[in-house]
Parts: sequence; C-alpha cells; structure tokens
Amino acid sequence: MAVAGLASAQAVLKVSAIPDEAPTELQRKFAPLGKYLEKETGMKVEFVPVTDYAAVVESLATGKIDMAWLGGFTYVQSKIRTKGATIPIVQRQEDAAFTSKFITANKAIQSLADLKGRTFAFGAPSSTSGHLMPRHFLLQAGIDPDKDFKTVAYSGAHDATVAFVQAGRADAGVLNASVWNKLVEQKKVDPGKVRVFAVTPPYYDYNWTVRGGLDPALRKKLTEAFLKLDASNPEQREIMALQRTTKFIPTQPENYAGIEAAAFAAGLIK
Repeated sequence: MAVAGLASAQAVLKVSAIPDEAPTELQRKFAPLGKYLEKETGMKVEFVPVTDYAAVVESLATGKIDMAWLGGFTYVQSKIRTKGATIPIVQRQEDAAFTSKFITANKAIQSLADLKGRTFAFGAPSSTSGHLMPRHFLLQAGIDPDKDFKTVAYSGAHDATVAFVQAGRADAGVLNASVWNKLVEQKKVDPGKVRVFAVTPPYYDYNWTVRGGLDPALRKKLTEAFLKLDASNPEQREIMALQRTTKFIPTQPENYAGIEAAAFAAGLIK
C-alpha cells in the first residue's frame, strides 16, 4: 500500500523553464516532450510558465515545480538557494560546449574592441549565455561593460536581443548560438543586415534540474527517459528537433564550477 500512497501523493509532474524566449515558443518546444514524459513516467505532466528567471529558482526551491530547464547560471543560483539540494540530471550534448554570439548591424563594429563607447544589449540579467559568460569573456578581453559601453540594456530574452539590434535600439548585443541559428533558419533575422562578429569560447550551459526531495526512483526514471531519446526514431524526431539536439547526456554539479567562479568574479553572486 505504501507504493500506491506515494503514487497518489505525486500524480502530477510540474515542469518549467527559464523564460529565455517568448512564452508561446517555450510552450511549443515543450509540448511533445511533455507527452513523452507522461508516457515514460505514467504521470500527468504540467508545464508551469514563469515570469522571470528568479521565479524558476524560487519555484524549484519551494517545491512549486519538480523539474526545470535551467541555464548554467540559473542552476548555480538554485544550488546556492537550496544549499545544494537541486540536482542537474541531463543536458544536451551541445550544452557541454556551448557558445554565445556577439551580433551587430553596424559596419564599423568588427571586433570586441570596437564596442567601446557603443550601446549594447544583453539578454536577461540571470542568463548564462545572454549575460554572465559574455560579460566574463568581455572582462577577460579588457572590456568592462559598465565602464566602456555608452549604455547597457537588458532585453530579457535572446530573441528580444536580436530585435533590439535589428531595430537599431542597440549598436550590438549577444545571445546564445542555438537561438541565433534557429532565428536564421526561421528567417526571423536577416543575416545580411545583422551579423555575428565574435563568438565566445565554449562553456557548460543548459540542463534539466530536479528539485531537492524529489523521489529518487522518479529522478532515475526521468534521467533514463531523456537518455534514451533518439533523433533517428521517427516518433521522437520532433521532440529532439524542438529541443535542438540529437542526444541528451548525463550531467553533474561539478560541470558548473566554472560558471559559479565566473559569476563570483563578475560580482553577479555576492
């Protein structure tokens, strides 16, 4: 009877994601994956949209959601907030060597050095690929965004950063490579007008993280469900295409030590 009690105690798996793209896009990307996880776990899977990055961290910490798609920095924030209780379980193979792309529509900007005195757009303040790691690499290149840029704006999301630059609201900006490639493929950006002029070195980024206290058997089941997803399986092709990967791989807290160090160095974690 104890097992039945456990199942009834948690009949719904609540899942969320950092709002790094428009809410409608997040829902579209998650829908087939949610159906797959329902089949694999035997639970109802509910996608819980959130307003900002901080809300995902808080919802994981307070048990309002069970699992979330986080950036590397948001995972580090959740780890600190929960004293290490949250657990990253899997990431796309691309996330083990992720990059950000610096973009501009200004012909005079050809390198990072040309950004001095310009207006610049990051994504959300808690974004790994739209703020933290680009800031880290700018500082390494001897450019302090707070002192060397004319103004710094935070667009809130990767697709919004492209819109800022395309509309001339910022001389340049930075976003993650995956969203840039998707927007180019979908013809939502004209690479003839907006171009990539610099790319960061690779770093660990996105992962699926579960809350502290989640039933270990369910955590194992979720991990296995992701790891056996196969892009060559016709039924799973759409899931993988929407997640922009061909394979999920295991991940662990240690992978994000570099991001944590970069966040402390940039003063984004006190």
